[in-house]
Amino acid sequence: MRGHVTVLVGTGKGVFLLEGDAERSAWDVRGPFCDGWPINHVIGDPDTGTIWAAGGGEWHGVGVWRSDDNGASWTLSRLANGKFDDWLAADPEFAARINQQPAPAAPFTGRINALWSLGRAGGTLYAGTKPAALYASTDRGESWACVQGLSDHPSGDSWEPGAAGLVLHSIVADPGDPAKLWVGISAAGVFATENGGATWERRNRRSNADVIEHDHHHDHGPDVGLCVHNIVRAPQSGDLLYQQNHHGVYRSLDGGRNWQDIQTGLPSSFGFPIAVHPHDPETLWTFPLNGDSAGRYPPDASAAIWRSRDGGQSWQPMQDGLPVKNCFFTVLRQAMSTDQETSAGVYFGTNTGSIFASNNAGDSWSEIARHLPMVASVETLTRS
Repeated sequence: MRGHVTVLVGTGKGVFLLEGDAERSAWDVRGPFCDGWPINHVIGDPDTGTIWAAGGGEWHGVGVWRSDDNGASWTLSRLANGKFDDWLAADPEFAARINQQPAPAAPFTGRINALWSLGRAGGTLYAGTKPAALYASTDRGESWACVQGLSDHPSGDSWEPGAAGLVLHSIVADPGDPAKLWVGISAAGVFATENGGATWERRNRRSNADVIEHDHHHDHGPDVGLCVHNIVRAPQSGDLLYQQNHHGVYRSLDGGRNWQDIQTGLPSSFGFPIAVHPHDPETLWTFPLNGDSAGRYPPDASAAIWRSRDGGQSWQPMQDGLPVKNCFFTVLRQAMSTDQETSAGVYFGTNTGSIFASNNAGDSWSEIARHLPMVASVETLTRS
């Protein structure tokens, strides 16, 4: 397979689109888009080319931007108003002077502080929020409704926020069955539905807890550490899932009902992103960091993507082309992804504004963009 790859980058100052050539060796950068809003996640539809970006915050308000023309124009579906709207409403003279008016009242003002993630299942677009909740749109992002089955989960009163607050940051679908969905919430863990969101099951059981010693001081008993950082599903593999957790890397063969610790061989249990090969369910990549309170940068200040070819049974560092000395950047939870090419491209972004890419499954790397704003998310859109 060979297609046209666009890297979709969400940053602290809008969306950037990186257009690759046929060999994925030369890249053009376009942006910023979405009026410079902070954008936490960007996804695209390979069938139509539509791009959605989730962003905003307490100042801008919260919403989902959509482009149907490869970024040339964008429309905003606002879910919550922000403090800027309050300011404009309180000072009409200032609003007139800068030629802006408060946005119309948004439906979930006071309920949503930020959007953290997007996902698609069948004809439904999903958005994960802070505080943790899931919202769904069946009209391509024009209007939204809360997935009440998750918000009403009996465990809801026990959910505790992570360092960034109580956020729903991972949305994983089964393309063969749109009714099946997994979400990750920090710090409440993994939840799954098999009936389109009507009911949800909490899935955090660690199957090999008795044989793994962790480098942290939390004792969750038989549970995986509840602060899941990222979840991915291996394509064409049934219910094979991987997750990077606050306390390790895990694999599940049964849709998250049981998790096996596969961190042995990695330099650290702590990290944020994880990615899986688009065609080989046993190949995956992660980016370990030196620890929660140790700086959150690569161990020994030497950047390495760690790759496994056997489902996490063994790991090898991939560093060719990466900064191996005096490297102190962080790669955030949604800032690593793959394309759909046969020789998988792997991409990640840093909080210092660089995008690194490999067109050979991680064997070697090149910096394809630098000096961008802080990178919050990296996804790809591959079109023929």
